[in-house]
Amino acid sequence: MDEIRGVPTWQEELASLVDAGLRYDRAPIDLTAATESGSKRSGFMSEDGSGSEARETLKDQVTGFMKSWGEMLVDLAKGCKDIVQQTVVTEDSFVVRKLGKPAAKVSKKLSFMNDFLPEDRDPIHAWPVIFFVFLLALAGIPGVKKSLLVEYGVRLVSYDLPGFGESDPHRGRNLSSSASDLINLAAAVGIDDKFWLLGYSTGSMHTWAAMKYFPEKIAGAAMVAPVINPYEPSMAKEEMVKTWEQWLPKRKLMYFLARRFPLLLPFFYRRSFLSGKLDHLDQWMAISLGEKDKLLLKDPTFREFYQRNVEESVRQGITKPFVEEAVLQVSNWGFTLSEFRTQKKCTTNGVLSWLMSMYSEAECELIGFRKPIHIWQGMDDRVAPPSVSDYISRMIPEATVHKIPDEGHFSFFSFCDECHRQILDALFGEPKGQLEKEKETKETTLVETETHKGES
Repeated sequence: MDEIRGVPTWQEELASLVDAGLRYDRAPIDLTAATESGSKRSGFMSEDGSGSEARETLKDQVTGFMKSWGEMLVDLAKGCKDIVQQTVVTEDSFVVRKLGKPAAKVSKKLSFMNDFLPEDRDPIHAWPVIFFVFLLALAGIPGVKKSLLVEYGVRLVSYDLPGFGESDPHRGRNLSSSASDLINLAAAVGIDDKFWLLGYSTGSMHTWAAMKYFPEKIAGAAMVAPVINPYEPSMAKEEMVKTWEQWLPKRKLMYFLARRFPLLLPFFYRRSFLSGKLDHLDQWMAISLGEKDKLLLKDPTFREFYQRNVEESVRQGITKPFVEEAVLQVSNWGFTLSEFRTQKKCTTNGVLSWLMSMYSEAECELIGFRKPIHIWQGMDDRVAPPSVSDYISRMIPEATVHKIPDEGHFSFFSFCDECHRQILDALFGEPKGQLEKEKETKETTLVETETHKGES
């Protein structure tokens, strides 16, 4: 009768799974020898070499578990990458079928801008200029001459903000999404290098946003008659008083409603620029004008140009996008202008590290928007008063502020050949003219952000 034995241990079971290449007959098996042999083959030896099992520590188990999972994740990532390349990034994929035509349509609409380029310049190698267009917007730089753009090699590109012109509304949009729209558009039209931003009036709000969220894409920024949040808490009392005293009571009311009761704004908008009566610009915009601005508004060319662009901006006839834009201006932007100031940031973990950082440059770095910033301010501007540029200059000492005597909000930027030349000359220096492609070693991209100067 076979010897009665207890339940085999896990070492015995493990040893029994090892195939040593031997075949046994029906003779009884010496379990003791088999166990010892299996233990030796399996490597389970005690510290004294007696052959008893060595316990695996928790650290070894965790290490092995993490290595196994790491290898699995790497294989999974490689598999997902192959699947995406084979199914998504193909001409017949769902994504390409859905997005290919809209992208081609956008490029086709913007292709007319290539007419402003010299004949020997490829659009990809020119200086693209992207600028925002929405409520009461100007389609580009008003009155800019084609010959001047050719002289400086500048390409102008514009698009409508969500809900303005032909653009679809975007629920829940903010300054961050606005900056993302700009970057995505730049990529869609083939702008891979850094580009310039040019913001006009309240378009400067979106210029600041792009500088904040995508500084690595921006080569520099220029703003003409910029505006800020009129409730900005970092403004000095004198700066705020000088800013608010330039505005008419109705404009002050619009800011108050946008901040406290935005649901009431549609009532006023339908009685002003959405009413279709655009004869007296200064009245329905609730702004006071300087002498040069008044003379410009009497010019039939400017009036026709401005009215045509306003009609295009409000063609959808809905108030929600305008309300959203007004609320954005008077709300917390999510950043302050002081963040663009160039300053030193040192990594300190204590008093000793702080003292050492005062004498060591290795542990410190410069932060802020370390690119050129140009601001043009008309000294007779009553829409964006000079106190605004004074505040910007105080927050960002590195910014270059060009103060233009006797110029208003519209007169410097609109139908002024010499003014346009001053802006381009300050940004790009001497005009490069029609350079040959083989001589082009480095191209700069200009993105102009431009928007309305009216109800906000």
